[in-house]
Amino acid sequence: MIVAMVAVLGRVLGLWGARGGWLFAGVTVSVVSVLLGLALMALAGRGVADGIHAGTLFVGGGGLAFVMLRGVVVARPVARYLERLVTHEATFRALADTRVWFFGRLAERLPAGIGMRRMGDLLGRLVSDVEALDGFYLRALVPGAAAIAAVLGIAVVLGFASTALAAVVVVPLALALLLPPLLAPRAARVATAVASRQGALRAAVVDPLTGMEDTLAANAEARAGARVAAEGAALAEAERRVAREAAIGGAAGAVLIRLALLGALGWGLAMGAEGMAPAVLAVFLAVASAEALGLMPRAGASIAAAAAAGARLFEAADTAPPVSDPATPAAAPIGHALGVEAVRFAWTPDRAPVFESLDLDVPEGARVALLGPSGSGKSTLAALLLKLAAPAGGRITLGGVDIADLPAALVRTRIACLTQDARLFDDTIAANLRIADPGADDAALWQALDRARVGEVVRALPDGLATQCGEAGVRFSGGQARRLVLARVLLSPASVLILDEPAAGLDAANERAFLETLESATAGRSVILITHRLVGVERPTRILRLVGGRAIPAAG
Repeated sequence: MIVAMVAVLGRVLGLWGARGGWLFAGVTVSVVSVLLGLALMALAGRGVADGIHAGTLFVGGGGLAFVMLRGVVVARPVARYLERLVTHEATFRALADTRVWFFGRLAERLPAGIGMRRMGDLLGRLVSDVEALDGFYLRALVPGAAAIAAVLGIAVVLGFASTALAAVVVVPLALALLLPPLLAPRAARVATAVASRQGALRAAVVDPLTGMEDTLAANAEARAGARVAAEGAALAEAERRVAREAAIGGAAGAVLIRLALLGALGWGLAMGAEGMAPAVLAVFLAVASAEALGLMPRAGASIAAAAAAGARLFEAADTAPPVSDPATPAAAPIGHALGVEAVRFAWTPDRAPVFESLDLDVPEGARVALLGPSGSGKSTLAALLLKLAAPAGGRITLGGVDIADLPAALVRTRIACLTQDARLFDDTIAANLRIADPGADDAALWQALDRARVGEVVRALPDGLATQCGEAGVRFSGGQARRLVLARVLLSPASVLILDEPAAGLDAANERAFLETLESATAGRSVILITHRLVGVERPTRILRLVGGRAIPAAG
């Protein structure tokens, strides 16, 4: 268990390598803050001890210590402020890097969408599990370094007074430092359960909401609510176990700190008047140590929670991608003619093959209509051409080069796709269009909109290109939304366009108008039109029908 936790947390630190300067600065400022706190209490204790020895705190006694105390009193709050500022800035930057890394890994491994993965669970991993990692730094590494510095500082200061005094005070404090690694394995089991239950609860909430129409149509809202309640109860029980573990650790830490205090007092009583001043100093230092060491028992729970969250992140991030890029890519092809040669493919080994021996040629500038009913493999072919999946046999070439030898990013700059469920994101029209070409200027955006015959609609909007589309493009009608996503595809520099059921969801009139737009808008590019039927306005150069996993000529 400990080895696995160390491996996970070590990998987390590796992800944060680019923020090493900030992370180290946060630890350094925290150590300085704790040492200033010790200095504050040490000077106060020395002043009190000297005052007691002199018989007064105000006339002669403790004067020098109290004078020095003024500077520390000013420096301490400044250090505390900087500690909060730097450690939180370091955490925010490290977690931002982690989210970007995790999103990139998911994009590589789920290029065709979430599919069979539970959306609620993945959302939890991207949000809550990443946020749980902040406890590793803020509640474990930073306080751990500060606590070690506090114990060492106390050992050095008291060591000058008495080795025995240093031992009776420092030994319990050093034991408190061992609480996190001692408690972490036990806490890890309950933290893993909490992380798992959180994912299950999110899935129970998100899944019915995603398919709310189906849920209501089947009168299944009561069952969905019962599932949410059951998962919520299971999560609450797991969190109660975490709270119990944290309470045990907190109690153990409090006992050890009080043992240090009692040790200092006992040593002072045993030494009599001669030991009064060192004993008072030791008591003040033991009290000061409580601020740093008091956090250590809960650091074990934070380490366990971070390790559990990190394990869930890496589990999803380490899933093998469906298509790997070649270790040594081939040179980019000059042309963009497509060739599909004897391709065999099945989505999983236990399912019937989609293609047995598929052959297809799409010369440069060709307009190929690919017909077939649902389930015939039309969308599967699009996935293969875009390297969202890889054939089990045969090969696919672009400009005469096997796309297996080309990076997926390069293939997708040459081949763009308008999918049947292409969506507008909850952002501006301009931002939605620039997904296809981030460097496009406004003039290029308007040109793409005009080619898609939706430019006048956008010009009539008060905010023009800055208009918010709303979630899933709710701001626009179905026909307008399809033209906007078409404009996005047209903005792409790709030489080959795959139009997968491009008029999906439109009524007959809008479908015909949209397909007429495609004819003129896609001029000069190779086009693969994937559809279950033609309406008579498409004007393809070739018509093929997918039957039994093969492409055969069709009259229409």
